[in-house]
Amino acid sequence: MKPANNHGLKRVFRATGFSIKGLRSAWQNEAAFRQEAILAIIMLPIALIVDVSTTERILMVMTLLIVLIVELLNSAIEAVVDRVGDEIHPLSGQAKDIASAAVFISLALCAITWAIVLIPLI
Repeated sequence: MKPANNHGLKRVFRATGFSIKGLRSAWQNEAAFRQEAILAIIMLPIALIVDVSTTERILMVMTLLIVLIVELLNSAIEAVVDRVGDEIHPLSGQAKDIASAAVFISLALCAITWAIVLIPLI
């Protein structure tokens, strides 16, 4: 049930708390999220150090964040599908496969972007 007085700054603080709770849950329960977050933590300083244009730097950082965002959405979809029931259903598998494909595409986008930016520097 929604709180009756959930507006203004109170809503913002509650939403921030829920977001932090979600990040903690993803870190604790999702190995893929941990791996991608660690990869982002390692790659972020590289994106900030290399001698590239501001636009290229922004693209490098954004693609790292896109991977994390898509992984969070994938984990949420998997949790909802698993919550609905234990039985095997084609639509459940389809939902999980499509969410997984979104993660794959975000990782490919990240890798291609980084390659396009960094290969000319080598």
